[in-house]
Amino acid sequence: MTVDSSPETQLDPPPLTSLGTAAARNLATTTKSAPQMQEITSRWLLKTLPWVETKGGAYRVNRRLTYTVGDGRIEFIQDGATVRVIPRELNELALLRGFDDMEVLNAIAGRCVQRDFRAGEVLVERGTPAVGIHLIAHGRVSQTGEGKYGDEVAVSVLADGDRFGEQALLDGQGTWDYTATAETAGTLLTLSRSDFDAVLASAPSLRTHIDRFTALPQQRQNRHGEAEIAMSAGHTGEPDLPGTFVDYELNPREYELSLAQTVLRVHTRVADLYNGPMNQTEEQLRLTIEALRERQEHELINNREFGLLHNADFKQRIQTHSGPPTPDDLDELLCRRRGTKLILAHPKTIAAIGREFNARGLYPDHVDLGGQSVPAWRGVPILPCNKIPISKENTSSIIAMRTGEENQGVIGLHQTGLPEEYQPGLSVRFMGIDEKSIISYLVTTYYSAAVLVPDALGVLENVQIARRRD
Repeated sequence: MTVDSSPETQLDPPPLTSLGTAAARNLATTTKSAPQMQEITSRWLLKTLPWVETKGGAYRVNRRLTYTVGDGRIEFIQDGATVRVIPRELNELALLRGFDDMEVLNAIAGRCVQRDFRAGEVLVERGTPAVGIHLIAHGRVSQTGEGKYGDEVAVSVLADGDRFGEQALLDGQGTWDYTATAETAGTLLTLSRSDFDAVLASAPSLRTHIDRFTALPQQRQNRHGEAEIAMSAGHTGEPDLPGTFVDYELNPREYELSLAQTVLRVHTRVADLYNGPMNQTEEQLRLTIEALRERQEHELINNREFGLLHNADFKQRIQTHSGPPTPDDLDELLCRRRGTKLILAHPKTIAAIGREFNARGLYPDHVDLGGQSVPAWRGVPILPCNKIPISKENTSSIIAMRTGEENQGVIGLHQTGLPEEYQPGLSVRFMGIDEKSIISYLVTTYYSAAVLVPDALGVLENVQIARRRD
């Protein structure tokens, strides 16, 4: 027997014998959550950074006089397959720091010869004459030397913007102390000593500058480049003791407070009629402040004026040995400063660290930080920070730092006691009601960060975070 299931012949639902749930909900009180927000993160940097009161809106970092110059990285311009060094960028070389004759700088830049290299190619060999400086426009180069017992040891890893062989421009008898081998394909520009000498012979201003530069080593310095404090130790009898004084930088850096602000607008009808059970203005303000704090942490990491990634000293920026973040790379990052308090990395970078540790049968420690257990290496907590950028090549950076004024570390800067202060360093100021019945509040937070001495902050750069294929 066939049953006709067409809509015309379907049976009607049985009649209700009690009140339905849809109608009952009209009389019920709905339980609701406060407004939620996906942008909120743990913001470990803001939590762990010691905040220093900054009256006057600026913080001056006074240091001992330092003679070390020319430690920046060099930038290039690319026109198709042709790469040229930006002439002004040659000021990043120690012997050309402060030299401003653009005609001569253009002449030097024009004599830099492009060389494309392939992975595994030996660029310079230990013991051979050093005849020029090499500027790395793109690629990765490892330097290896000879150990005490004749074995090969790793010296350094260089990448985009680095250079090697600068001393060869002034030392006609120098030889390479290491072998430089390309780990990846790339491009470098070479300035030979003969080409540099040709420019030097025709530019009296450059000769005067070089003579002044060669006089700098006569100043006695410590290993950090600071003016040495003369003293005598281990003597006997009554020798004449040296006199000394501690010289300071004449133009110390000042960090001015930056800000993040917005105007919060709430209609009076909303504020008057829809305030139960939650205060609409308070909820709007809470979420606005969360967004400001997120932007504040982003600026502390990425701002070109005071952000940690841009303010790390070039001597404190190192490259990974093989690409992924290995325990050896983290050890090298930690050994460059005393008392490292924390490590910051993107969550994907932390996952890559875990993979490398697991591959070696190692498991990170865990430490208690504010009542929360977090992974650590050598007792230093590794904290997530999604404000650290990831490049299109799937590389990122790892930040390590010492914190606190008393430790000559990294500090956060803010000013409290602001008019209509809502939180420390954050104010909410009533701006009035306009003719459209809109209430406006100006929400502002002031902040910055300062690095007291260069070795307080270090960065492991070009960390490969993509999973390798087995």
